[in-house]
Parts: sequence; C-alpha cells; structure tokens
Amino acid sequence: MIAHSFWFYWISFFGLILGRYFLIAGSTHLFFYSLWRESFAKREVQLSVPLWLSIQRDIKLSILSAIVFAVGSALIMSAYDLGKTRLYGNIYEYGLWYLGVSYVAILLLQDAYFYFTHRLLHHRYVFRWLHQGHHRSLQTTPWTSFAFDLPEAIVQSLFLMGIVFILPIHFVTLIAVLVSMTIWATIDHLDIDLLPTSFPHHWFGKWFIGPAHHSIHHHKYSKHYGLYFTFWDKMLGTQDSNYDCKVETKIC
Repeated sequence: MIAHSFWFYWISFFGLILGRYFLIAGSTHLFFYSLWRESFAKREVQLSVPLWLSIQRDIKLSILSAIVFAVGSALIMSAYDLGKTRLYGNIYEYGLWYLGVSYVAILLLQDAYFYFTHRLLHHRYVFRWLHQGHHRSLQTTPWTSFAFDLPEAIVQSLFLMGIVFILPIHFVTLIAVLVSMTIWATIDHLDIDLLPTSFPHHWFGKWFIGPAHHSIHHHKYSKHYGLYFTFWDKMLGTQDSNYDCKVETKIC
C-alpha cells in the first residue's frame, strides 16, 4: 500500500465519512419518512414529520463529528504506514475464519466501551458539556445518529484508534465494523419500532438494540446505554422495566 501524508488521509476520510453519513442517513430518512410513510401509518406506527431545524442542528454536529473521525482515521493510517498498528492486508495471514471471529469480537468490545463511556457522559457533572448536543432533538431521526458534541466525538473515536494497536484486524473487517456501526446507529434513531412486532419477544431478538429500545433512552436518560446489545443494560440494572415486560409479554 502506498504511503500518503496525514492531510491526504484526513481529506480523503473526511469526504468518505461525510458521504457515508449523508448516503445512509439520507436514504433511510427518505425511505421511512417519505416513501413508506403511508405503509407505517397503516401499521399504526406514529411517524410524525421531523422538524427541519432539529435536522439542521443534527447535521451540523455530524459534520463536526466527521472532522474528528477523519482525524482519528488519518492517525490510524499514518501509524499503519509506519508499521505501528496490527492492521493487515493479506486475508490468509490469520485465516478466513478469523475475519468473522475478529468482527464479532470488535462488536462486543465496542459495545462494552460504548456502554460505559455513554453512561459516564450522562453523569450530571459532564452531561451538559459532553453529551447534551445529541439529546437536543426531542424527536430523533436518522440524522441524529452521529450528532455528537466535539468531546463525545473524540471519546467515540478513541475506541478504533486503540483497538488497531491491540487486535490483528484485516481492512475488510474494519470496514465491515464501520458500516455496521453506521447502519445500526441510523436505524436506532428512527424513533419508531421498525422491526416486526414479534421481534422483541423472540429469544434471540431481545438481546439486540433497535429503534424501540433506543428511543426509550432519548426519553429516559437513565436507561438503555448500549450500542448493539442489551445485556449490559440487563446486567447492570439500566434496562427499563416496562420494556422488559413487553419483551417477556408480561403484564406490568
């Protein structure tokens, strides 16, 4: 791979990250809030039109986050050029099986990192300065998915900046993680229950975070801090009891 300057990497990644955000958030917004609005109305899902001012605010914060994420990506690639990371390009170096194992391992580690840092960001002494921007939109939309204040964007970027020095990660795996994170965050902020009605009640589905689960967090700040999975909330008592009743089909 040809080595490039830090600024070449930063400009390239800023364009890619911002393009990815507008492509995924924009297409998701178009699909669920415009093209298929009537279909969701028939399913008795309340899908109110998001306020444009809120969307504008979220986009501005997301652009700021893209700047930070691009810096992190440029630092990773610069370190890779110097042979300092554990990123690798030969797909057979660790075997094909390792691609799947490392992908799952990173998702699990990232979920744990996100849960504990997210919970810390909600501490009353730092929330106003580090995390309030993400909660300014009363109605979340796909555009809210990466609307972070500058300090929070830095905190979130530190995970991947650290993991590439710890675990051997193929570039394909890293890209898969980034795409998964973007799609997952976008869907989680739809503020509607996209999944089939039976999904939360399924033994498998109840371990994953979706729009219904995460929307509770935006209404009850002390609940639901996870990114992908619900088990940290379950184990540490931050799972909303009403949601548990819904999942287990109990009467609360």
